[in-house]
Amino acid sequence: MRKILPLVKKELAVFFNSPAAYVLGAAFIIFMSVWFFFLLRFPARNIASLRGYFEVIPIVFIILIPALTMRGWAEERKLGTAELLLTLPYTEVHLVVAKFLGPFFFLCILMGLTLPLPLTVLPLGHFETGEIVGEYTGILLLGAAALSIGQFASVLSTNQVSSFLLGAGALIFFTLVHYAGELSGIPSFLGSLLRYLSLEYHFDSFRKGVLDTRDIVYFLFICALFQYLTVKTLVIRKWS
Repeated sequence: MRKILPLVKKELAVFFNSPAAYVLGAAFIIFMSVWFFFLLRFPARNIASLRGYFEVIPIVFIILIPALTMRGWAEERKLGTAELLLTLPYTEVHLVVAKFLGPFFFLCILMGLTLPLPLTVLPLGHFETGEIVGEYTGILLLGAAALSIGQFASVLSTNQVSSFLLGAGALIFFTLVHYAGELSGIPSFLGSLLRYLSLEYHFDSFRKGVLDTRDIVYFLFICALFQYLTVKTLVIRKWS
């Protein structure tokens, strides 16, 4: 971990030195606040639960996550610095993990900035603290899996625009694929498979405050799978 720390700091510096990152973060916080108070109309619901607040997160991540990962490897390829990175005394695993942790830590900061909202409404009712903890745990696991998919999209792309579009397209599929499994005429085994592939489907238990080990394993598997695919892509590109 100490070996890749400089790389992680470099990735974080990219975010904190970019005006676009601040605009993106502000837009996310503003949207979530507008969603909660005006579109969801939480004060009028008279329900002491934040499930409605978190249910929109998987959809928001379809836009937010590719915006965080699109620069990653795609920009390195465009600038011609990807080859230079691969000559440094780091393995492909070090580079991929660092490229993942940078936006993940930035995402953690963004989610931390949403904490004042639930803290503001806690005095208005009897909220389940465990449920809120489960919801935030699910968001971070969902975010980690989505970031890994976005990073893989970035390593396959030659510029930020194509990286964003490919990442958003992949997340649309992995987020909403379970709806295809609910169509009439779909065989039950295929429906079960489509639901299992869905990020939103596995996030639903966390939205209810339930920490299901099956969903935790799924998110960790998706994260590891796309990190592995990213590493293999770099290795193939290095020796081709």
